Amino acid sequence: MKKMISALLAIMMLTVCGIAAAEQKARKMGTAADADEFISVFLGEHPEELEGVWAFSAQMEAALKQMGGIAGMAKQLAALGTPESVLPAYEGEMSGLKVFHIPCAFSAMQVDLILAVQDGVIAGLQTGTYSGGKEEKDESELYDSIALTLQVPSLGELPGILTIPKGEGPFPAVILLQGSGASDKDESVGNLKPFRDLAEGLAERGIAVYRFDKRSYVYGMELMTNKQITLVDEYLEDAVNAVQLVARQDRIDSNRIYVLGHSLGGNAIPAVAEELENATVKARGFIMMAASPRPLDVLMREQYDFIYSLMPEITAEQQAEKDTLFAELDKLQDLDSLTEDDAVAGVYSAYWKWLADYDILQAAGKITEPVLLLQGEEDYQVTMEDFGIWKDALGKKENWQMISYPGLTHVFTTGQKTEGAAVYSRSDRMDAQVIQDIADFVAR
Repeated sequence: MKKMISALLAIMMLTVCGIAAAEQKARKMGTAADADEFISVFLGEHPEELEGVWAFSAQMEAALKQMGGIAGMAKQLAALGTPESVLPAYEGEMSGLKVFHIPCAFSAMQVDLILAVQDGVIAGLQTGTYSGGKEEKDESELYDSIALTLQVPSLGELPGILTIPKGEGPFPAVILLQGSGASDKDESVGNLKPFRDLAEGLAERGIAVYRFDKRSYVYGMELMTNKQITLVDEYLEDAVNAVQLVARQDRIDSNRIYVLGHSLGGNAIPAVAEELENATVKARGFIMMAASPRPLDVLMREQYDFIYSLMPEITAEQQAEKDTLFAELDKLQDLDSLTEDDAVAGVYSAYWKWLADYDILQAAGKITEPVLLLQGEEDYQVTMEDFGIWKDALGKKENWQMISYPGLTHVFTTGQKTEGAAVYSRSDRMDAQVIQDIADFVAR
């Protein structure tokens, strides 16, 4: 699936495009050394020098044209800061394609630049979790980490981990749903791994946690040409199946399974709750972290306005780029005019139309199970305005509990709004009080 151009998790997606024949005269990419050469120029002062040199897929050529060429694509990395170090490329595989990972440390964030290649043709360039650091082991004397894959109909498997307290149990369990875009099981963003923090913190407090790679993270290449994908495909099916899977595991109390969603995953919770009503095993309750009741395009505009407001000076070129994005979002004012082939901000119209029909406040109001809603007061991506809307609409319902945290950001680490995306360059862990409040909610 094409990743949403969204600051909900401040993860930059450049483009992932389909495969097609390219000009035969252009160079083909076959080795890690080729990838190093490409990225060196791409991050340099004149990325436009790559034009016409390398073979691109037809869809990527079209995407580049929309962004103003290679130079326009390179400018989208501005939010990451200036490149400070670039490690050698290494080869891997993603969705059946050869990919080259290039770990890069920018001044504001560390990421991998990932080049997707088929038959030497460059099919996509995106950012991913930084792999240049030391791999952390998920092990403890207090809990076990068990590999547990989630089956995806017609696609395959999603790697997952069940983090479960040591002992006989049975233990309550929490299923984790990430925010927007292609995200791994830890919901890694920059140097942060909020879902790892949640899994370990809750397991240490006697609660099992299941986290798994998102469908779009594992099968992004397969999904990107599906023009009918909606939030149902991105969250609902896998969430329901994860509840059923975890309920069958030893040492798990199948009557005490909760579903937690962060950011866009939190927005999906009311729809997940409705879907679970028809499932064999239902959820005992729900946790929504940094979820917004407002339309996604409204949030996107607000987020970009805020990020631009942090710049000491906006150049004419930067203003033009912002105006272009907002003009793209203006297309959503007339959804009926969009065909299934039309994409807005990189997302096909079916996705936007599903969201437009999704009355999140109404759906949330129908939830009869306990709900815990959490909000960081220093979150510039989903703000206290969103929290206020939730409180006004549902704050008096007995099954709802709402908590906001001074000094915490979108991923519930310490920070300030005015830092922007720089908060993701730290190596902080999720605030302990947040984890304790979730544990207390489950215990009740």
